[in-house]
Amino acid sequence: MSGAIPTLAAPFVEGLRRRELRFQACLDCGRAQTLARHACAHCGGTRLDWRGASGRATVHAVTVVARAPSDAFRALAPYTLVLATLDEGPRLMAHAQPGVRIGERVAAGYFEHAGRVLVRFAPMPD
Repeated sequence: MSGAIPTLAAPFVEGLRRRELRFQACLDCGRAQTLARHACAHCGGTRLDWRGASGRATVHAVTVVARAPSDAFRALAPYTLVLATLDEGPRLMAHAQPGVRIGERVAAGYFEHAGRVLVRFAPMPD
């Protein structure tokens, strides 16, 4: 997993390196999106801005990966993945601590694996 960062995703990846979760916001309709795009997925507007997210989210879906899809992730298996809705609106798939449940409030943390910084959500303290 080496090579240059695609220009479109660079702000997101650079944010992760600084332990900051970032998303695109459309300056035309105000919607937010986590995947880097050339246009807004909602209105098609091309005036997009990168913003920092709070890192707080609600878990929408959970799965445990027992068999890693590649050698790069085999050392992590089994691991938990979640689809979490950020407080700012968009959804993000990321790692999570084992035992995280649907509907649970979580906060983003970060870890390094194979030369990349990845997101790992953990339950928010009560």
